[in-house]
Amino acid sequence: MRSFKILCLALGLGAFSSTQADVIAVKGNIDYWHYSTDLTQPASSLPQAQMENDQALTFSVALEHPVPLLPNAKIKHSHLQADSDQSLAGVKSHQVDLTYTDFILYYEVLDNIVDADVGIGAKRLSGDILQNYTNTLDVSSTLPMLYAQAGVNLPFTGLSARAEASFAALDDEQISDAQVELKYNFIDTLLLDVGARVGYRILDIQLEEGSNAETKLKFKGPYLGIEAHF
Repeated sequence: MRSFKILCLALGLGAFSSTQADVIAVKGNIDYWHYSTDLTQPASSLPQAQMENDQALTFSVALEHPVPLLPNAKIKHSHLQADSDQSLAGVKSHQVDLTYTDFILYYEVLDNIVDADVGIGAKRLSGDILQNYTNTLDVSSTLPMLYAQAGVNLPFTGLSARAEASFAALDDEQISDAQVELKYNFIDTLLLDVGARVGYRILDIQLEEGSNAETKLKFKGPYLGIEAHF
């Protein structure tokens, strides 16, 4: 009888754990992004900056649940830095230092071999851009955004492909962010999935459109990362 009770308790705990995994899920990833930077000032008559390649650690965290009508939530964060290859007395002619964060609310419209998410949110961009040694553009913006993600899973292989895009615009500012990737799950269980991923990302930022201070930035390049889902 004692053994039977222990067996029932173990089965009950297993069922509870499985139910919890179906009720709520957390996804997280961290990526090493190696990017090139284009910095242009359309209104400036001075030569455009030539920026050095740089790299950043980026991450995202998402919380998903089965509650009807209540959206899932995701945060995506990057810290972007870049310097020009021109300098004077050790001071770079152009420098970029920006913190970039997406706050996303989304719904899963498909969740099978093919999955898809759509949502809305806000992009938060802050920091500063030094141009031509002396001109500093202070950046502090929050823009409404549209978000979409779609992917396909190849059954029994651990492989999947994903594309993600977002777009935000307000007044004289505009940001688009897009990436495509391949992922391989090397751990795939009922309670935990862990995978390695490789992809390419393009982030396009336009500030102060139509003014003398108009500035365009483009960060683009490949990334490597790891993702966990539990």
